[in-house]
Amino acid sequence: MDAVAGAGQLVGVTAATILAAIFLAAVMGRRRRRRQRKAAPESGCGVVDGEGRGRTDIIIVGAGVAGSALAYTLGKDGRRVHVIERDMTEPYRIVGELLQPGGYLKLIELGLEDCVEEIDAQRVLGYALLKDGRNTKLSYPLEKFHSDVAGRSFHNGRFIQRMRQKAASLPNVQLEQGTVTSLLEDGGTVKGVLYKTKSGEEFKAYAPLTIVCDGCFSNLRRALCSPKVDVPSCFVGLVLENCQLPHPNHGHVILANPSPILCYPISSTEIRCLVDIPGQKVPSMATGEMAKYLKTMVAPQIPPELHDSFIAAIDKGSIRTMPNRSMPAAPLPTPGALLMGDAFNMRHPLTGGGMTVALSDIVVLRNLLKPLHNLHDAASLCKYLESFYTLRKPVASTINTLAGALYKVFCASTDQARNEMREACFDYLSLGGVFSNGPIALLSGLNPRPLSLVAHFFAVAIYGVGRLMLPVPSPKRMWIGARLVSMISFST
Repeated sequence: MDAVAGAGQLVGVTAATILAAIFLAAVMGRRRRRRQRKAAPESGCGVVDGEGRGRTDIIIVGAGVAGSALAYTLGKDGRRVHVIERDMTEPYRIVGELLQPGGYLKLIELGLEDCVEEIDAQRVLGYALLKDGRNTKLSYPLEKFHSDVAGRSFHNGRFIQRMRQKAASLPNVQLEQGTVTSLLEDGGTVKGVLYKTKSGEEFKAYAPLTIVCDGCFSNLRRALCSPKVDVPSCFVGLVLENCQLPHPNHGHVILANPSPILCYPISSTEIRCLVDIPGQKVPSMATGEMAKYLKTMVAPQIPPELHDSFIAAIDKGSIRTMPNRSMPAAPLPTPGALLMGDAFNMRHPLTGGGMTVALSDIVVLRNLLKPLHNLHDAASLCKYLESFYTLRKPVASTINTLAGALYKVFCASTDQARNEMREACFDYLSLGGVFSNGPIALLSGLNPRPLSLVAHFFAVAIYGVGRLMLPVPSPKRMWIGARLVSMISFST
């Protein structure tokens, strides 16, 4: 019995010793964590380094179209993604409302096609060009594609919210509201970001790769590229109600004076109208100059089917303006960081190509990152990702060049050669068949090949020169024809 009692006491003492050790370790650990929190950064901001919120593979700055789509794509591939977005409420923008069929195909490729569902998105089957009472319909060449493939137009904010929900549905993607104030660098390598939360607390977040997608007004792009932003014009946006477009399910481009007017559906009951105003200044809304300009200069050029609704929209006063920015991609390859979306590359929104370029870029980046399991060698990763800039060029440069060139061609001018080019372009596209299918395939992102772009622009120029030589060529007409060809050369 004594032996049994002694054994019991020994077990009890051992158990008590183990429990005491566990308790002591817990207390010491708690004290150590407190000291770390107090010491953690001397600047007074918190550190998100993987202990509390899970280690992060990639930080994405911005949750617009590019950021949300990228977060879902990389998260689906198993990456741990931390997205920091300045404002999680539904945005309201007057651009980013038309997704070309080429962009929709990329959406399918990324598994995001359901994001155009349940937002009253409208199918877009092509464009209509209107000029001086004439009009021509240009259908997308969709014969080789599934019946679901077409353009989509919608409220930009609804689309973005669907994309954010899709990204947040993945357990390894964290969306957080906060404002990124700067990139964290060490020896020329980006290690993460410094950001403020909604409550005003400052944190540092670290990851081997930071991708900046904070849009056209990016405050971080200067650290990662050499931005040369041009503002050729501004859009004045209105929503027209209780009317029908001359050609349903088509975007409309009115070749007005002094520059184009766009109209396209954004819901089953609303039509977006974008009036382009050249330059960086628009008439004042506060003084009534804007309403006067729209009613006296623009309204007479609006199709009769839309005229009354256009006037009603002006009287309603819900007018928005936005500068149309153009910025070529001029990256400064930086270890640990990458630019994407409008923060990286912009083009005139006349052709609605922005989202197509962004989604195409995401497909390229996804394919490049897929075989990489370790992102921590920043220098090697940076060198490897330089191929991203090469691989994206065929699609991006074609859509960008087309947008800039078409905007110049579609604007009215006192230059006779430019007006001849405008007239030639309208008539060339009106020929239909191969004459319209090729350009509209470029515009829609279905066939974004640089050589095709060059071929069709020169075809338009030759067509225009041919018109000038009839019935009898003259020195003046020959000079205008030579200038017409020269303009095309510089545009492409």
